[in-house]
Formats: sequence, C-alpha cells, structure tokens
Amino acid sequence: MRRRFPLRPPAAALSLVVLMMCVSADAQPPGFGGPPAPPRSARESAQVDLTGYWVALVTEDWLWRMVTAPRGDVTSVPLNPAGRRVAAEWDPERDAASGEACRPFGAAGLMRQPLRLHISWHDDNTLKIETDAGQQTRLFHFGDATPPSEKTWQGFTVAEWTRPVGGFDLRALMGGGARGPAENPPKGSLKAVTTHLRAGYLRKNGLPYSENAELTEYFSRVSAFGNDYLTVLSIVHDPTYLNTDFVTSSHFKREPDDSNWNPSPCRTAPPLAGNGE
Repeated sequence: MRRRFPLRPPAAALSLVVLMMCVSADAQPPGFGGPPAPPRSARESAQVDLTGYWVALVTEDWLWRMVTAPRGDVTSVPLNPAGRRVAAEWDPERDAASGEACRPFGAAGLMRQPLRLHISWHDDNTLKIETDAGQQTRLFHFGDATPPSEKTWQGFTVAEWTRPVGGFDLRALMGGGARGPAENPPKGSLKAVTTHLRAGYLRKNGLPYSENAELTEYFSRVSAFGNDYLTVLSIVHDPTYLNTDFVTSSHFKREPDDSNWNPSPCRTAPPLAGNGE
C-alpha cells in the first residue's frame, strides 16, 4: 500500500527552514555582498536647503529690533531681578570704550537684529552662517566636534537634521488669512544647540544673557507666493538672568543674489529717550 504525503510541509518544518536561513545569513563573512556604504555627510543628508542670501522680515517687535529701546525697557523679556538690575545699568558708551560693542551681536540675540544672512557649507559637515550687520560668523558642527576652551560671541554649536518644530502661517502673516497649503511645506528642520557663549545682550538696550546661557534653534524653510522664506525659532535658556525660557520666532526672505550684501562692524546705537534716559 502506497503512503500518502501531505501537500504542504508541517509548520514545524517551515520554522526550521527559516531558522537555518537566518543562521546562514548571520554566518556570512564580513565582506559578503560588497563593502558597507560610507556614512553620508550632513550636506548629503540635508533635509532642507538653507543656503543662499536671506534678509530679515521685521514683522514683530519693530520698536525693539529696528531701533534701540530706552534703558530699562524689558517688555516681553522674562528677566529675573538680577537681569533687571544689569539691564538698568546698561551703558552703550562704556561697552564701546571697553571693546564690547558686539554684545548685541552674540548668538542669543543676533537673529533678532535687522540684518542679512549668508548661509553656505564650510565643509561637508559644517554649515556656516555669516551676517552683514556686526560681521559675525557662526559655524554649525554636525557629528563629533571638540568645543573650544575660550567662550566667544557665537559660542559652539552642534547641529542635526530633525522634523519641523514650531513655525508660522506665512500667508496669514502677510494678510488674507489661510489659503490652503503652501507650495512646498517644510520637510525638515535644522536643530542647532549653542553653548560656550560669551555674555551678551538679548536686545540692543542691554537686556543681558550670561555665559551660562544655552541657545536652541530650529531653522525651517517654506516656499509660498513664488518666494522662499526661512523661520528661525529660538529658545534661550539662562538660569542666571531669566525667570523662564525666552522664545522668539524670526523670519527671513531669500534674496536672488548678494547685490544687497553690505557687511558692517559691530556698532552701539543711542537709545530712545525715556525710561531713565
């Protein structure tokens, strides 16, 4: 009598075959299938292109950004009592005489200045941001990098690509309310964390941040109305002079070329009259 075999192998047999295949794959020599691909650089893996020339759109806080507010005006900045005392002692002439005219151009206050940015790649893993006002240069390091021993106006920045954080409805900002999705909504953001800062000013009228401050920023780009726009969400954490984090969102528009680029050194500006002047 002939024996009949099942048309399908038992489940146990299938499991044994799969297990043997996995073991066989794990046992392959290191070079099997070709060498591993080299890690991609920050430039190659960029989720958004931030390079080019950008001009600040001063659409909020005009009084505190376009001109120098009076001494002691701390409107909307969460300074603690120690920070208010320092702000009340601000003397722009003293800053200029002591070689500290760049205090308002340190990283924690720089992006709120009415300025232009030039963003480019310094190398494949370092993004460079230059400003015309104050002639400052920021370097954003991706991956491993060693911070300098000396604290500087722009500090030491570690960057990574991440998902968009915060942002704004540009069409509502420009008037007319929401009008559907932007042409190219942001696909990613650059996150930058800056430490090793030299003490500086959050605003030009001497509102301080200390050398203990940490600055976290998210750079996002969006296209609308045929233009490219850049949003910089900034979070300043400073237990020395702030009651809570100081959060701002600054906006920039891409320019076609460098024809408006006009670098100028750090300068102190006289404050408006009032509030102790």
